[in-house]
Amino acid sequence: MRNRKIVIVEDEGLLALQIENELLQNGHSVAAIYASGEEALKRIEAEKPDLVLMDIKLQGKLDGIDTAEQIQKKYDVPIIYMTAHSEEGTIERAKVTGPYGYLLKPVIAKELHIAVEIAIYKHKIDKEKEQLTNDLRNALDKVKLLSGMLPICASCKKIRNDQGYWEQVEVFIRDHSEAEFSHGICPECVKKLYPDYSDKILRKKDG
Repeated sequence: MRNRKIVIVEDEGLLALQIENELLQNGHSVAAIYASGEEALKRIEAEKPDLVLMDIKLQGKLDGIDTAEQIQKKYDVPIIYMTAHSEEGTIERAKVTGPYGYLLKPVIAKELHIAVEIAIYKHKIDKEKEQLTNDLRNALDKVKLLSGMLPICASCKKIRNDQGYWEQVEVFIRDHSEAEFSHGICPECVKKLYPDYSDKILRKKDG
């Protein structure tokens, strides 16, 4: 199990220390403890945590849900909510922010451990899915580009790119696919370009 860097946002000092102790016993590190959403927002960028444990009821103007929304707009970090309130309205507000877990107070050590591990694992899987989706989208974009209608010169066979410039066909394909080119000369062009030596050249190639 890799050591996780965790931020706790909790305005009950004794509870925050209890959670910190339980996290340390499970091999994690606590980067910081904040009592308000405003304080967390000011300092979380410097901490770069792997996970945030967020109390919903906090000191200050921002509650935990408001704070979580602002964190998620700026940083890619999973959040687990902690609260003594299980009202439907609170849960509905929390759901909209896409949390990776929800713990009711008093926080039980075993449940905390499980919630942290699941949140970290799910976030890792989500990132891998996002990367695979982006890779697939890029691959499909290349396929679509090369399978569409391409404006090509009837004389020199150059292709007009998206900027309106004409490129050699091999340059265009190289830039828009994974293909690489090795140059040679076909028999028809040998006869056209070197009529006096074509028979000798072609015999040499065949041999």
